[in-house]
Parts: sequence; structure tokens; C-alpha cells
Amino acid sequence: MPGQQEVRWSQLKVGVLVIVALCALIALIFLMSNSTGGFWSSRLTLRSYFENSAGLKVGAPVLLDGVTVGNVNAIHIVADRKLTPVEVVMKINHKFAPGIRVDSKSSLETQGVLGDTLVDIDSKRAVDGPAQNNAELPTTETPNLQDVIQASQGTIERLDTILDQVNQIANTLNSKNGSIGLLINDPTLYNKALSTVNEISAIINEVNSGQGSIGKLLKDDTMYTRLTDMVDKADQITTALNEGKGSAGKLLKDDTLYNELKETTHNLNQITATINSGKGTLGMLTKDPKMADKLSDTIDKLNSMLTQIDSGQGTIGALLKDRRLYDHVDHLMTDSSDLIVAIRKDPKKYLNIRVHIF
Repeated sequence: MPGQQEVRWSQLKVGVLVIVALCALIALIFLMSNSTGGFWSSRLTLRSYFENSAGLKVGAPVLLDGVTVGNVNAIHIVADRKLTPVEVVMKINHKFAPGIRVDSKSSLETQGVLGDTLVDIDSKRAVDGPAQNNAELPTTETPNLQDVIQASQGTIERLDTILDQVNQIANTLNSKNGSIGLLINDPTLYNKALSTVNEISAIINEVNSGQGSIGKLLKDDTMYTRLTDMVDKADQITTALNEGKGSAGKLLKDDTLYNELKETTHNLNQITATINSGKGTLGMLTKDPKMADKLSDTIDKLNSMLTQIDSGQGTIGALLKDRRLYDHVDHLMTDSSDLIVAIRKDPKKYLNIRVHIF
């Protein structure tokens, strides 16, 4: 049997091992809590209210602009708050407190697509003072995966409907129904297209061989020669115009027409100046109000005279309007014609010449 000294030594080793294990555990706990400021550091309590916890658990990290600053201390249901009944209590290390403002917004985020839920505090647009202990931070609701799936359910249903319609269209095309189905499945179109390509190829061969009008334009030099002659003639005409030959050349190069036009313009200016000065008949008509009054009076009298004639007054009016004068003249012409006819028939009756000798 071991002695008493050996037993004490064994107990001492066990005690030392237990103390070392406790120290290691304390150090591990300290290191694990160091990200939030340490186990014994003072903390700031903040609250936020959400519509749904989205799977948030007690002890979940609290991030400030992506940096871990605390943990979720408690999650409660507050029945008095109908729209946002989920209360989340957060413990924040005091050294990060200046970065959290009264108007900083908290939201529930997930680590990755299917990761754990955490609280993220956004202070980028915050302008108020630092948040105090037990302050309530406004929240920003972010849709979770279930909300996204529910929101996309209608889109998926519409996509299914569209796929069904596309499938129906594909079946219609494969069944040779409709114009497009005939175009895809009927070999007649292919044969017509092949025939058209052959005809176009034949036309191109004829053009390349110089046949037809287009072929002659491409292969025959006659058109080129004629165009060259036309260009030469146009060049000659241009040269003649520049040299002042012919009527057109004189119009371009001779100053006589310009001088005559200038003189004519000068004479017109003189006539216009004379008229504006009131000289001559036109000037008096333009500038003298007496002449204008006389002309107006003459026009009024002429208008009155024409009115009287139109109403049948006076000799001229009677000549124009009285039917009796026309009838008298017509009877006179008729009687004269009858008299001439009678004289021609029996001139002795009307032409009786007597000679008296005194």
C-alpha cells in the first residue's frame, strides 16, 4: 500500500491539474468574449422591435457596420405592440457606444444564404447624438428567404403559364398548323427558295457574261466611251463659258448686262424718288390729296352714270333697257327688206322718172 506521503503528493497533482484546467477555461471564456469587449467589461443595453424574429437566437452576434460589438441578451414578445411584437435586447460594449446613434437602424440579417440570423446596426446615415442605455433603435425590416419565396411564387406561376403557352406554340409549329408551321415543315418553301436561288445565280451568270442591259453596262465599253464623250463635251462647254464665248458666256463674263441692269435700277430709283416727291401725274396721285379727291369724285360720278344706265334712265339707258326701240328697229329692217324686194320685182312702179322742159 502507498504511503501517506505518496497519497498527499497524488492529491497535490490532482489539485494542481484542476487549477490549471480552471485557469485555461477562464482564459478561453475571456478570449471568446474578447470580441465584445471582455467578460467583465461594462455594456450598453439597446432595444429594437421587429415584426418577426426570423430565427434569431439569444447569444447571436450584434454587428456595427460589419464589426461584432455585442450579443443578443434576450428575446421577448410584447403583446401591446401589434405591428412589431418581437423585442430584441442587445448588450453592446461601451467602447463601441459612440459609433451607435439614436437614429441608427438595426435589421435582421443572415450569415450567407442559409446561415444563422444576426442583428446588424447601420450608422452610415445617422446624424443624431450617441444612443444612451436602454435606448430603442429604429428597425429596417429585410425580407427573409421565406418572404422572397412567397414573393416569387406569383412570378413562378406566371413563368409556368408562359412555358405552357410556348409549348403550345411549339406543338402548333410541329403540327404544320398556321403559316409559320407550314414555313417550317412544308418542303414547298424550301423548293421555291432553292428555285429562286438558282434563278438569281443564272441572272448573275448572264450579267457576268455581258448579256442583257445590266450585263452590257458592266461588260461593254460603249457606255463608258459615251460617258467619257459627255464629260469631254461638258468640259468644253465649261471652258467656253469661262472664256466668255456664246450668249451664256457673255452673260457670265461681259459687264454690259451688269451695267445695263445697274442703269435700269438707277432709273427706277429716280422714278420712285420723283413719285415720292409728288411730281408728275403719278406723284400727284400718290401725294396730292386734291388729285385723289378729284379721282374719287370722278369715280363716284361714273358709278352714278353707270347706275342710271343700268336702271334704264337716259338715252343710253333706254337703248340698253327699252325693248320697244329694238322692236321698232326690227320692224324698220323688215319693212326695208320688203321694200327692196318689191322694187326688184317691179322697179317701174317705184322708179318713175319724169322730165319737164321749161
